[in-house]
Amino acid sequence: MKRPLHPSRLVSTGLALAVSALLGACSADPDLVVYVSLDQEFSAPLIKEFERETGLKVRAEFDTEANKTVGLSRRLIEEKNRVRCDVYWNNEIAQTVRLAELGLLQPYDSPSAEGIPEEFRDPQHLWTGFGARARVLIVNTELVPDPSEIDSMYDLLDPKWKGQAAIARPLTGTTLTHAVALFQVLGEEAAREHLGTIAAHQSDNPPLVQVVNSNGQSARLVREGTLAWAWTDTDDFAVSLAAGAPVVAIYPDQKPGPNREEPMGTLLIPNTIAIPKGAPHLENAKRFVDWALSREIEERLAFSPSAQIPVRADVPRPDSVRSDFVAMKVDYVELGRQMAARTEELKEMFLAR
Repeated sequence: MKRPLHPSRLVSTGLALAVSALLGACSADPDLVVYVSLDQEFSAPLIKEFERETGLKVRAEFDTEANKTVGLSRRLIEEKNRVRCDVYWNNEIAQTVRLAELGLLQPYDSPSAEGIPEEFRDPQHLWTGFGARARVLIVNTELVPDPSEIDSMYDLLDPKWKGQAAIARPLTGTTLTHAVALFQVLGEEAAREHLGTIAAHQSDNPPLVQVVNSNGQSARLVREGTLAWAWTDTDDFAVSLAAGAPVVAIYPDQKPGPNREEPMGTLLIPNTIAIPKGAPHLENAKRFVDWALSREIEERLAFSPSAQIPVRADVPRPDSVRSDFVAMKVDYVELGRQMAARTEELKEMFLAR
């Protein structure tokens, strides 16, 4: 007759079985590893759909809101000698261009990119842009009865709004891209003066401009009525509007501004997709890129809660997804080339105080 196991042995046996099961699950190799900066709530359902359509098993690894785009880009740089990622789906463009400049991306001219304007396609086919967001001002209509009085980035520095307006700290994500774009569009001196003024008054009580952690936080503070208005992206605005918040979006700088005969325009920031050099599952990566760049997916993103703006004029979109605005003219490749140096300068501005 067998003796019953001692309770301690039962615990040890149970732990061993659990660890064995966990290791077995972790050892199951995926068919594709995708790093994703687009918010998980928007991108994960689409990736699951790709799995169902193709039968491929995808491991998606998502960025956090606070480290948006910078975290995964840094990982790709750190992993360059031992590549794990097959596809990088970035929700902005500058960090992707930087990876291309570092020689870390694999060229691929996807047939699904047909119709995408050249400004959103790398000349060497290292990356491709699609479904975009615009950098807008979200305004609480209960606190600002006439939102039309706010129509420019320069309103942020108006003493009238001291302590009532916000911008995310420009060290990650689209706010970083936006800040770097200002150096290109305004010129060195004007961009440094604008951003430096915001940074210099962070310690005021209240600060001239509230500097918060993310675009999501700035949108939340406005929709809750803590702040009157703030910079954010159209996807964060769309989420706020869908929640029933009393907010409107202002597409800024649609009229000629200081020392400008033409409107500066609203910055448009596309999603980008790229294949890292040395991707372990190259053919599957190409299948994913073809799928992501299809007109159908760009349409799905337009009609999704994130309200992405199709970069192709013939892709259907809801009336709420605007395309009738003057877009800021930027050289995205040059913007990406400047990213590393500008980031260090912005860190000195916003972290050294």
